[in-house]
Amino acid sequence: MVTEADWRGWTVEDLRPFVAASLDLFGPDRLLFGSDWPVCLVAASYARVREALDEALGDALTPAERAAIDGGTATRVYGLAAGLDP
Repeated sequence: MVTEADWRGWTVEDLRPFVAASLDLFGPDRLLFGSDWPVCLVAASYARVREALDEALGDALTPAERAAIDGGTATRVYGLAAGLDP
């Protein structure tokens, strides 16, 4: 989402309503983290994008819901094997 915001001036507060709406509409079991890397680099580092999502989500999710967004949904949807070492 940072590439859709003001590249040099976005804040987590700019993103928070969209994160909240996504959670309300789809729920954590249908959402997954995506950084838009390397495109996001025009507006923020990968680490900052990740940090912004964590800030926008706050403490509203259970550990299981957070795990879904952080990889569980992708593992399920894409049929990936969880826990494999590269």
